[in-house]
This record gives sequence, structure tokens and C-alpha cells, in this order.
Amino acid sequence: MKLFVNYWRNPSGKAPVERYIDDIDNKEERAELLSILSGIQEKGTDALGVEFKHIEGKLWELKIKTHGSQHRIFYVVLRGNEMILLHAYLKKTPKAPLKEIQTAKHRLKQLMEVKQ
Repeated sequence: MKLFVNYWRNPSGKAPVERYIDDIDNKEERAELLSILSGIQEKGTDALGVEFKHIEGKLWELKIKTHGSQHRIFYVVLRGNEMILLHAYLKKTPKAPLKEIQTAKHRLKQLMEVKQ
């Protein structure tokens, strides 16, 4: 099933995950990450180069490796096939830092308040 990938935007209209991707200095790494996100749009959970992990409730995580870096992107799927990217970070520790999960949960809460 195809997924429509969108970025969560804060009240001022900025998309932190989009900025995270834009701020990747290595052009090949940035292109690879964007290609994987495009693959998710085309092939959904069958996309190559990504692992999907349930965190809790509606919160999920994309695990993506590019050029030796490990990116993590928290997301939620709404209305059947709309994937909203909430928060991204560069993995440097074995477990997701609590701060990163809390940021994603906070953005999910904000999103759900707006969608109701």
C-alpha cells in the first residue's frame, strides 16, 4: 500500500524533519534519505533501506542507514495512508534517547489536537 509522506509543521509553519534533511551536509547521504522516503511513498512498508519499528500507541519509528549514518524518524499514520513525519535525529547511542521520544510524543499530541 502506498503511503503519502508529509511533514509535521509547528504552529509557525516550520517542518523540523524537512529542515533536518535539508541540513545534512553530505549531498549523497541527503539524496539517499530522500530516495528512501520516496520509496516509502511508492511501496509503503515494502520499501527498501528502511526498518519500521512500533514505539507505542500511534507512534512509530523509521530506522534508516545511509553512508554509515543511522537516521531515526518518528512518525504517525493517519487516515489510513497519510504518514506524518514528526521528529528526526542522528542515532549515536544504542537506545533512543528519552529526549528524542518525548519530542516526538509532544509533536504527536499537538498534531492530534489539531486533527480533532
